[in-house]
Amino acid sequence: MRVVVGISGGVDSSVAAYLLKKQGHDVIGLFMINWDEEDGECTARDDYEDVKRVCEKIGIPYYSVNYAKEYYDRVFKYFLSEYKNGRTPNPDVLCNREIKFGPFLEKAKKLGADMIATGHYAKSFTKDGLTYLCKAKDLSKDQSYFLNQLSQYQLSSVIFPLADMEKKEVREIAKKLGLSTAEKKDSTGICFIGERNFKKFLKQYLPAQKGEIRTLDEKVVGTHDGLMYYTIGQRRGLNLGGTHDGNGGRWFVLKKDLKNNVLYVSQGECEELFSNGLYADTMNWIPKVPEQKEFECYAKFRYRQPDQKVKVTILDDKHIKVDFAEKQRAITEGQFVVLYDENGICYGGGIIHSKF
Repeated sequence: MRVVVGISGGVDSSVAAYLLKKQGHDVIGLFMINWDEEDGECTARDDYEDVKRVCEKIGIPYYSVNYAKEYYDRVFKYFLSEYKNGRTPNPDVLCNREIKFGPFLEKAKKLGADMIATGHYAKSFTKDGLTYLCKAKDLSKDQSYFLNQLSQYQLSSVIFPLADMEKKEVREIAKKLGLSTAEKKDSTGICFIGERNFKKFLKQYLPAQKGEIRTLDEKVVGTHDGLMYYTIGQRRGLNLGGTHDGNGGRWFVLKKDLKNNVLYVSQGECEELFSNGLYADTMNWIPKVPEQKEFECYAKFRYRQPDQKVKVTILDDKHIKVDFAEKQRAITEGQFVVLYDENGICYGGGIIHSKF
């Protein structure tokens, strides 16, 4: 079987490619360039050097493709629009749907691929003609959260070679093979853009407007640099310190008033930081829309969060209401809510629209 691997220059995709080659597949490495900015921050050039070394070491051909325009049009414009509207987006989720499993998949098909593969920690299986997504064995590294928007076609076209592996096993294999990526740290930051000074980066694309920081009783306690730089529940970077009549506790972001350009905060975690539930839209149901219009399951509202018990009410195919079994802290509009059953099978996910 011919498998085209999305190889990034990291240890996970390197080992995924090796495992597929070891299994006897005809493996091709495909490296994606999705950000053209030459500012010394994006690591694409260095990553591609690692791709070359890895592919030559394990003996597979490799190519590079440039999807910078597609990324800008399909992901980055959305990213900017969400920040402009006072929300906090998760571009990594959209990047998977629109790039890694979009143009990349089509390019792989043109190369004669039967399947594509990635270094994601996730599992998939097929039953009764439907493909299901579920959590990986290594729950500390599970990335099913980021794959919640994949379609049946996309999910049925991918292999996850690391599904049943622990991260430490992956690193050990890379070390034994002498791969240049064996000790390379995991990438963080925005998908394909990488690690950088986020405030400085965002300022290049969106005008920042300073405004007042207020408490809920409308007392002005400071000045913010622009609402787009802050997220709900944030406690660092507010530069407020203590106040003469304050309680000496940490300051937390509570909400944003976009109309009046005001950032609301509290000293200490007050009741307003917690929610009883949320509404989500743009729901993507991975196997299919559940028959029950109300059901209990588990949910994540951010990556790495432990599963939370919830009751889901399906309002229509694209909209849901989610009631929490226990109040949840810092629910953030623009982020994704992702639903799972008790066995870690992912129902799908949607964008958090509002909370209550």
